[in-house]
Amino acid sequence: MSKPVKKAVGKMAKKAYDHAPEPVKDKLKEKAKETFVNSVEDGLQSKANEASEELENAKEKNADKVHTKAEEAKEKVQDVLLSVREKLGNAKEAGEEFQEKISSSNDKQTKIKGVGNIKGSSDIKSSFNIKSSTEIKSSENIKSSKDIKTICS
Repeated sequence: MSKPVKKAVGKMAKKAYDHAPEPVKDKLKEKAKETFVNSVEDGLQSKANEASEELENAKEKNADKVHTKAEEAKEKVQDVLLSVREKLGNAKEAGEEFQEKISSSNDKQTKIKGVGNIKGSSDIKSSFNIKSSTEIKSSENIKSSKDIKTICS
């Protein structure tokens, strides 16, 4: 009901109450209390139902948002973990190559000569092994272009 109608009904009810006999007044009071309590209860119940429905809708929307955000976060974390895994693999390979280079260069530098590598007295040249002046080649022994063999000849 609209406000003017409620006001008019209220005035009429008040006049009826004022002109009614005492036993009827008590019944009217009780009936008015019951009607008021029922209307208040109905109003409160409908408001509670509306609020409950709104809360349920909000809960569903939030749940959808949370699941969507969780999926996005999961995908991002997986991408980051894959890139970290790849970078760690590259770093491992680079470290292994570096280790091989270091160990191979150390092998070349740190070889210690053994007993077999030491020259003995027989390896040392004596005065007999030195070439004399007669064994040294002179300008006459040098080949000229005529002495060089060609493919056709």
